[in-house]
Amino acid sequence: MLQVSVLRDERERVLEGLQKRNFKNLELVDQAVSTDDLRKKIQFELDSQLSEMNKISKEIGGLMKEGKKQEAELAKQKTGELKESIKELQQKLHDAEHELLDILYQIPNIPNSIVKAGKSEEDNEVVFQSCEVSGLGEGNIPHWELAKKYNLIDFELGVKITGAGFPVYLGKGAKLQRALVQFFLDKNTDAGYIEVDPPHVVNEASGYGTGQLPDKEGQMYFIGEDQLYLIPTAEVPVTNIYRDVILDEKQLPVKHTAFSQCYRREAGSYGAHVRGLNRLHQFEKVEIVRFEKPENSYAALDEMVEHVKSILNDLELPFRILRLCGGDTGFTSALTYDFEVWSAAQEKWLEVSSVSNFEAFQANRLKCRYKADGKTQLVHTLNGSAMALPRILAALLENNQTEEGIVIPEKLRAYTRFDTI
Repeated sequence: MLQVSVLRDERERVLEGLQKRNFKNLELVDQAVSTDDLRKKIQFELDSQLSEMNKISKEIGGLMKEGKKQEAELAKQKTGELKESIKELQQKLHDAEHELLDILYQIPNIPNSIVKAGKSEEDNEVVFQSCEVSGLGEGNIPHWELAKKYNLIDFELGVKITGAGFPVYLGKGAKLQRALVQFFLDKNTDAGYIEVDPPHVVNEASGYGTGQLPDKEGQMYFIGEDQLYLIPTAEVPVTNIYRDVILDEKQLPVKHTAFSQCYRREAGSYGAHVRGLNRLHQFEKVEIVRFEKPENSYAALDEMVEHVKSILNDLELPFRILRLCGGDTGFTSALTYDFEVWSAAQEKWLEVSSVSNFEAFQANRLKCRYKADGKTQLVHTLNGSAMALPRILAALLENNQTEEGIVIPEKLRAYTRFDTI
């Protein structure tokens, strides 16, 4: 959530940034400022009347001691009138504060200056590619056929048990999943990230804290009876550890990693592009989350990008990195890099990670601050997938298929305890 002071003092920059996103409701910026002006006016009137009532209340006791009962009664009558007025002002203040929040929740983050304008993924910039890519050629098959051939994943069984998008992993398929999770966690903890095992359901406040609500409410699974949401990523519970927390400057940076199941409704996703592991409703992901001082957050983002690159290099997968344009950047992000691996059998790129700097946008919602030299200010939050498993698994199967079977990357073999499938 953007601070009203930013909307007020940097209006032109804000409007320019929102236009990069193709954000249509630009009038919300001025609405937020005017609503905040109204809130301040009501607050001033309320404070003035509270001060006047306190002053009169103190005078009443003195008037009674002096025997000035009539004046005391008039003062009491005045305090009664003030109480009614104060009650009305408190309700008006409550309404103005909620109206302001409702407006602010609808305004996305401002893209970093290096983010170019664009409407969709077609306008994203490729900033790195590990190697030239091509199809595997005749006789090679996509991962869903490989999974069936080697009895690694049963998609139909998942449909029977739950529905489409909930596959069942079997045998070496299940072991490969588990091996990847442990490999990713070890890579992250070796890089200084502290592992967290968070809940996989969160309350509404947590959803609002990281920006999934209200922006992506329709994509989240909701447990109505308990008013809880299944998490779409471990970013949500891990980041909310620090909701309403004031960190000491010496505690920064805070670096966490977490494995979780992720649940996404993916409403409206149909067609060949979602076949097999390309898009699921439940999948495994290892996340990295950071809390940084503002002046360090972009160096931290670069470090996270290099870290994810090292993981993909270890897996020996062809990959590229894209800097997302304004129209494709997520609601809460100021700058996002997407990692895509090459699916040789499908002959297309598959997104496997997004690494983002949210600047103070999430922290303002979370009220996560740090104290330095006696002053408090908002931290910057960052997160990234390191890594999401389904498409990594798909690319591993497709890119490493041979006549003898599927070859496991060398650095993963200590985790799988087998070299081939």
